Amino acid sequence: MVESLLAILLVTTSAKDSNLVYRWPQNPQIQPRLSRPRPDCASSPAHLDNVWKASTYGETNEQHDGLPHVPLSDPEYEWKQSTSRNDDQGTSSRARSTSTRRSPSTERSATKDEYETLFGYSTSFLANLLCPQRSMCHQRCELLVDDLVFIGHPVCVDTDGEWRFRHEKPKSGARGRETRGSQMGSTETVAEESPDRMSVQDVSSKASWLTTFNLVLVLDPPEPSSSASGSFLKYLDVVYRQIAFALMAVLFQQQVLSNFVEKETLASPKSAQTLDEFASQALKASSIAAALKCLYDAIKSSSMAYITINNIPLELQLPPFLDQLLQSEDDDLIYQPLNEDDATIYKQAWGEDLSEDGWNLPSLDPWKSLLMLDSSMNVRTPYIDHEENSVLLEGLVKFMDIASVTLSLGDMASLLDWDYDTQIIPTVRWLVQHRRAQVVDIVHNGLKTVFTLPPKFSAPLRELAEDFEKDFSEQPVSSLPEILSAISTSSSQNHFFATVVQTKDLLPLYHDVVIWMLKREMLITLHLRVRVVATKELKLRVKHRIEKARAKKHGASRGRSKLFQQVDADSPPAPYVALSPKTAHAYTRRDILAPQEYEQEEDEEDDPGPDDSGWDTADDETRSSMIPDPGRATALQNRWLLAMSDGMDPRIANQFNQIHQYFDGKHTDDEILFKAEISRKQLRQILHHYDEYLQTFLHP
Repeated sequence: MVESLLAILLVTTSAKDSNLVYRWPQNPQIQPRLSRPRPDCASSPAHLDNVWKASTYGETNEQHDGLPHVPLSDPEYEWKQSTSRNDDQGTSSRARSTSTRRSPSTERSATKDEYETLFGYSTSFLANLLCPQRSMCHQRCELLVDDLVFIGHPVCVDTDGEWRFRHEKPKSGARGRETRGSQMGSTETVAEESPDRMSVQDVSSKASWLTTFNLVLVLDPPEPSSSASGSFLKYLDVVYRQIAFALMAVLFQQQVLSNFVEKETLASPKSAQTLDEFASQALKASSIAAALKCLYDAIKSSSMAYITINNIPLELQLPPFLDQLLQSEDDDLIYQPLNEDDATIYKQAWGEDLSEDGWNLPSLDPWKSLLMLDSSMNVRTPYIDHEENSVLLEGLVKFMDIASVTLSLGDMASLLDWDYDTQIIPTVRWLVQHRRAQVVDIVHNGLKTVFTLPPKFSAPLRELAEDFEKDFSEQPVSSLPEILSAISTSSSQNHFFATVVQTKDLLPLYHDVVIWMLKREMLITLHLRVRVVATKELKLRVKHRIEKARAKKHGASRGRSKLFQQVDADSPPAPYVALSPKTAHAYTRRDILAPQEYEQEEDEEDDPGPDDSGWDTADDETRSSMIPDPGRATALQNRWLLAMSDGMDPRIANQFNQIHQYFDGKHTDDEILFKAEISRKQLRQILHHYDEYLQTFLHP
């Protein structure tokens, strides 16, 4: 839910005046802000607030001795929001309450004042302000007035009073001879030959009275002094691109092609007596007014808005976690962004729209699962119900029929005989984008999955408990507070079945309970992760083995050196042509190098090297150490990994050598099972046999 959205406006400008044509809601309210008086700084700046003191840190008090004394009771020195509109309403309501009868003229005057005032400003003033001059049109427009932010994309007519598409300017460095007249002629030709331009000439034969219009979203920004204000500029950027620009592009196109916005403006009710009556008549007479209402309700409910502009269907929405951009980074404890290496793969899987800030989607991996938020199979909406998409719709229904949190996406691809990249990913992407499903971690079929609770729930616990009671009142399951208490107080090693279910007969019922809680984001799945530890005893064993091999090689090297000296002294050199290439190369090197140098070179080739001494650092002599990345282990770390399999069953040792590259603490157990293509039983055997060298822990 986008809490900062206050209203959506359609403002227009004509040669006569500026008007606020449609708005929703009809009577938007501003959330009250805290007001505080400025401190008395007559004697010393020590009484000023922390923000002021931080901005003037290091300055002497003598610089502020001349500040005038201002009484705290002065109303001009109080930071308050403009409440003229609310004051006027309160005054008028009190005046009406003192009178038992009201004349029709008084009622019409009150309704007129109520409609012509918005957020304490006159609607004509706001319309004139939000429809800027021509030089500021056809671009993003943001306006900050007091505690309100107005964001839109104003458009205007051309200089001759005609609505037309803006053509691209000719590139400056074009080759060939081209005069100024030919450039102008070519531009006009392109404009006239455009099919859109031809339709404009057919529809409009005279200048339109509508000169400018703008669809504006009114937002309530967070308190600037708040420590959790977040990134409001990034927040505005998403709202502009997803809603303001997208809807204004369609409105501008339809105004150019069929004068649509002007006709909708003329359909505005003129005889309404109250705001409610005006809203009722506007929703019936204008599709734009109905679209504004539908869009506002969808944004507030965090859902997809299905609107129609001049028989053109549109699907508009904002990311479900957009409000998290207004929070500090420390508040987001669950979602962790991907690193730069996986960002490209993530964007290719989810697409451009779903990679926006505020979606916070997990990686689309084949070991993930899918939670259906809407179990209905009705996907034939006016927005996708076309004959050419019949095959796509049948496949979508087939996929939704088998989708389950107990099946991974890779298993679903195998059951449907679908290609994962070209069929599974687009289907999942469509379901997630239309709020029909969400990607979650796979749940064990026997509910032997370890869960934990999030830091906070999406709704108050009392409301969640009441909803749970309504849905499961006739089922023999524990209450929601009891389930939450059992999960929070259980050991981290206990899964959901051992903690809550405890009976196989209740598995189907608690499957529904888990799905109910997952839909409301009340459970976080904990995954098994593994790290490899090189113990002190292992290092000593490897060190002793390396020293023994080194001593043996040095002894053999000295024996070979004496033998070579005796052979060279007693035997004449053999002909060079009679030697093989390998022998000739070695023979030549012995002739060129001195005997001492040749012996030293052989010793260096057989020496394991200083890095293979059995220790990675000087401090490791008395303690164990972690192998951070077994997949990129050094030569010494590889010796440790091989030594861990001493005395093990060759089959178990072979499996360990294949999967220890995933024991870096970053890969989950589901990912290891999928990539290594082993069963969970085989993974348990490896963890059991190598328990001395493995560190296991649970983490989301």
